Amino acid sequence: MLVIRAITLDDIDPLIEMARQVGSGMTTLKPDRAMLGERVETAVASFAQTIPPEKRDYMFVMEDTANHRLSGVCAIKGAVGLTEPFYNYRIGTLVHSSRELGVFTRMDTLYLSNDLTGSSELCSLFLMPEYRTGHNGKFLSKSRFLFIAQFQQLFTEKIIAEMRGFQLDDGTSPFYEGLGRHFFKMDFDHVDGLTALGKKSFIAELMPRQPLYVDYLPEDAQAVIGQVHRSTLPARKLLEQEGMHYEGYVDIFDAGPVLQGRVSELRAVRDSVATVAEEGVPEGECDITLVSNTKLEDFRMILTQTESDLMRGGAKVALNVRELQLLHCQAGDPVRTLSLNVRKNSHG
Repeated sequence: MLVIRAITLDDIDPLIEMARQVGSGMTTLKPDRAMLGERVETAVASFAQTIPPEKRDYMFVMEDTANHRLSGVCAIKGAVGLTEPFYNYRIGTLVHSSRELGVFTRMDTLYLSNDLTGSSELCSLFLMPEYRTGHNGKFLSKSRFLFIAQFQQLFTEKIIAEMRGFQLDDGTSPFYEGLGRHFFKMDFDHVDGLTALGKKSFIAELMPRQPLYVDYLPEDAQAVIGQVHRSTLPARKLLEQEGMHYEGYVDIFDAGPVLQGRVSELRAVRDSVATVAEEGVPEGECDITLVSNTKLEDFRMILTQTESDLMRGGAKVALNVRELQLLHCQAGDPVRTLSLNVRKNSHG
């Protein structure tokens, strides 16, 4: 059975092995021992609440309990851009007109922006290829929303997710080749690696501050603005189901879209149910449901079948002995639940 839990210091080595399979484009999950080691230490301190909320980085791992192997990872940063710059391009519009000549043109532009500074961020989602079956991908992605629903006070009202931008089969980024390379004079993977290590000052030093006209870019670069990597498309759809949306901000290197949402409007915040665990088995009609404990320092979550009536409130959630053990819970302990799939009658 799979369990999603707060990361521990013992997870550093398997996390590095997992990061080696990620590939380019995910700056928050590079196979660098120093960087990942520091990040895991920050995560452990985050769950223990020994650092301020805005500095926290909550990392979760999916563990296959049959072989104690890590099968996935995901994370939520408390706030971005408060200790190092956080850049995006904001897509804007400039209008040029001449009444005398009868000419009126609207042109899309790219503005180098720090607008999203201070937002909480969903990041570092990766599932090992051999586990990309059934509901595992949904479970891993949506687990973060149930955590936010349980601990809303730890996050800002605005939450964002930078999506991996479009790349060709050989790993080339058409947007970077059409724009970034002219300013940075280095390969995409090199730039990507520098930003992963927190070396971002060169962005402000080398990128132009004035608006850039999109029409001046090569056509293949224009075409991928706001588009995601093929392997990231399912992740984007899942986030949009939970209340995230695209508002015209993109990554400055690969032009991947930045999704945004308001915590108070997330499906998990609206529809999750705070209830109590009891030992037993569900009866009658069932739903596939995320169930978590309510312990910050020892946060754990499983995916199981629960009675459909539970989601309407008022009922306890029946869990077997093994499920209670995985949650580090006993009968009578508080838990929080959320239907895996969006209900057709769900408001929003």
